[in-house]
Amino acid sequence: MQYDSSGNNLKLHSIAPKLPMRDPQNTKAYYVDQFQFKVLGDYGDYLLLGKDDIEIHFFLHPDLNPSLNYGQVYIRVSEIEKLYAALIQAKVTIHPNGELGTRPWGQKEFSLLDPDSNLLTFGETTD
Repeated sequence: MQYDSSGNNLKLHSIAPKLPMRDPQNTKAYYVDQFQFKVLGDYGDYLLLGKDDIEIHFFLHPDLNPSLNYGQVYIRVSEIEKLYAALIQAKVTIHPNGELGTRPWGQKEFSLLDPDSNLLTFGETTD
């Protein structure tokens, strides 16, 4: 455990993953239109998006090959069935191997890929 100069425990407060994007306008449209994210900052080559208690940051990578992208984010949610149903109704493409189901580790999950093949996995504890 690390301590600051007064001896208090240092605390971590939140995390904001940084993912690659090829086209800021396309990324922004996907997250805003599909998930109702809000634009927290748009700096051209750097984009900050947020919804509820999460933020995802995106950096410009115009030469990104989506088939070689391994960007991944795990997002904990509540009422996962309602979220999944809403996305299906909105015709959001679910990852071919990521349909909603309870995984061996006890999480109910589903996954999808954004336009740059960043994997978004949504999960809810089933206990």
